[in-house]
Amino acid sequence: MQTKEKIAQFRGKHYFLSNFYTADVVYGGIRFENNEAAFQAQKQPERAHEFADLPPNEAKRLGRRVKLRPNWESVKQEAMEGVVRAKFDQHPKLREQLIQTGDAELVEGNNWGDTYWGVCFGKGRNELGKILMKVRRDLQSASLKC
Repeated sequence: MQTKEKIAQFRGKHYFLSNFYTADVVYGGIRFENNEAAFQAQKQPERAHEFADLPPNEAKRLGRRVKLRPNWESVKQEAMEGVVRAKFDQHPKLREQLIQTGDAELVEGNNWGDTYWGVCFGKGRNELGKILMKVRRDLQSASLKC
């Protein structure tokens, strides 16, 4: 039985999968420097412009300090998927790199305790990885139709 390839963390040649990767993205009519900034901005959309020019670490820091919108827990998955789709829709080279990961399992492995979006020391939901695999499937299907 052949085991499926697993990309266990978004570093090195797979860093492009990370939300910290520098690739400008337009989301909600605002141009952000990276996906982390675009995602964190969704926590309080009326302050989104404050996130636009921030590097990812500063965007994450500000995102921890803003008052979360009342429906955050019910919209954060949708927000993450929208931001991820925007990145790969707006960057053909990155889109091709994502498609080239084939059917590999994509795991946002980390050591900073994120067990919702990723996996830390073998534990976690890996929601970012799941979204990336969903977007990849959609892009692979679309490329077959062309």
